[in-house]
Amino acid sequence: MNSEKTAKHFDLTGKVALVTGGTRGLGLAMARAFADAGASVVVSSRKAGACAEAARAIREDTGARCIGVPCHVADWDDCDALVAAAYGEFGKVDVLVNNAGMSPPYESLVSVSRELFDKVIGVNLAGRADEIVGAALYLASDASSYTNGAIIKIDGGMSFAAS
Repeated sequence: MNSEKTAKHFDLTGKVALVTGGTRGLGLAMARAFADAGASVVVSSRKAGACAEAARAIREDTGARCIGVPCHVADWDDCDALVAAAYGEFGKVDVLVNNAGMSPPYESLVSVSRELFDKVIGVNLAGRADEIVGAALYLASDASSYTNGAIIKIDGGMSFAAS
C-alpha cells in the first residue's frame, strides 16, 4: 500500500476546523491533529488566555493558521460571536467539534450527589486524548465521504447505564 495515497485521504488542507473545549485534553489533541493534517483551526474555551495560548502553541508547533476565540457554549450570544470570528478570519467552517465539557461547582466533595457525579462522568469520561484523534481525523476528512447518518460509538468499550 502506498502511504502517500492513504495519507491523501486524511489531508485537511484548505479546510477550517472549529473545536470547542479546544484548549486542553481531547479538544487540544484534536485541534493539533487537524492542524498537522493541514487544516486552519479555531480553538475555543471559556478562558481568553487559554485560547490565545493554545492557538499560539498550535501555530508554532505546526505552522498552521490558528486563532483562539473565547466562548461559553451555554451562551447563545457567545456562540454567535464564535461563529462570526471563525467566518471573519477564515470565511467558512468545514469541521465542527463540539467538545466542550463540564465542571460544575460544588461546596465540598461530600456534597456531590450521585446524580451530579453520574452527569459529569457521563459527559467528561470517552479515554486518553490521543485515542480520539484517529476517529476525529477520519470524520473530518474525505476518508469519511461515504459515511452518512452513522453513529460511531467511540467509548473505549465502556458503557454506562443510568441508575
